[in-house]
Amino acid sequence: MGFISYEESIKKLNNIKIETTGIQKLYLNDALKRFLAQDIKAKENSPEYPTSAMDGYAIRFEDQKSGKIKIIDKNPAGSRIRSEVSEGVCIKTFTGSLMPKGADTLIPIENVEVEGEYIVVKEPVKKGFSVRPVGENYKEGEILLKKGSRLSFAEIGVLASLNIVQVSVFQKPKVAILATGSEVLEVGQERENSAQIRSSNNYTLEALAALHGAEPIQMGAVKDDRQSITDSLKTALKSADIVVTTGGVSVGDYDFVKDVIRDEIGAEVIFKGVVMKPGQHVMVAVKGNKIIIGLPGFAFSSTVTFMVYVLPLIYRMQGAEFRPKIVKATLKENFTKKSRKTEFTACNLYLEEGEYFVDFKGKREGSSAILTNMTGEHTALLATSPDEGDKEAGEKVRVWIINS
Repeated sequence: MGFISYEESIKKLNNIKIETTGIQKLYLNDALKRFLAQDIKAKENSPEYPTSAMDGYAIRFEDQKSGKIKIIDKNPAGSRIRSEVSEGVCIKTFTGSLMPKGADTLIPIENVEVEGEYIVVKEPVKKGFSVRPVGENYKEGEILLKKGSRLSFAEIGVLASLNIVQVSVFQKPKVAILATGSEVLEVGQERENSAQIRSSNNYTLEALAALHGAEPIQMGAVKDDRQSITDSLKTALKSADIVVTTGGVSVGDYDFVKDVIRDEIGAEVIFKGVVMKPGQHVMVAVKGNKIIIGLPGFAFSSTVTFMVYVLPLIYRMQGAEFRPKIVKATLKENFTKKSRKTEFTACNLYLEEGEYFVDFKGKREGSSAILTNMTGEHTALLATSPDEGDKEAGEKVRVWIINS
């Protein structure tokens, strides 16, 4: 199985049949950032009746011509009054109050002066001013929130306004994360020689998975031993919807992961190897309704490929679609293309006077192991295709906003 283009790999990924996770009901306070498992429809109009949008006086529009209108009652919010507006009279009405029968306009307090039992119109308003019509918020039967929507503060507020106490959401997909490599030490483990490195990949990817709505299952690190890797993968498959490994997918003598996935686990390999940088040795396989993704071991590579290949699956399992935010930006300095591949390059993205700009200050040159290139609130990924070459300052480029 040879290397395929980045575009083809995305097409193959999208063609994998994905089953959504189970559904559970949560109280609103517990449903923040979860994905809706149902359409939410309005059961009534909002508002149900014409409603005042300001503090003022409910009047008939044409009565403004007289310049002076008699006050006959007050209309506090939350109450229903029997008084009606007729020719030459008005009712003091407050924000959120139902408009009294007979009124078609609300004139604000600021536009009148009160003289005894009358208001004197200083500044007339147009007909219907400050009257919220029936269904201004939403109309009965309207879909307000679609299945697959992620619940943020506004969505929670809409649900509360509909008197929904519990809402159906998709369960979080479980993502098992396993780092491999005999040189890899667990965090807190004592270092025995200078060839050993700290395991960061599994913690980086655990955080990424959690940020995007998954339930990470930390499997720790395992040595470059075929049996150990096989046992760990089998354990992970029992408890997770997606199993992610880092390391062991290249062509070295001790890169056993790719062989274990194919031979010991018996998974169907969807693709192995993509013409991209970083992460060209990425592997995607399917075992039943479980998905196994083998990522490279270098930290920057594993992080980028997780974002490219794992995040879309996490969203699809929750009935949603992963939509990376790609913007056009102007280079502040020259950019040197490193290869004839699809490349993702760490950069800094700034918004200045409504326009995006890119530079590479503080981004280190070197291998795909430099995870510090991903830190910082302005960090983004400059995306270039195999056909693109070096670029000069002032040129436009495509940039993936990763911290939105």
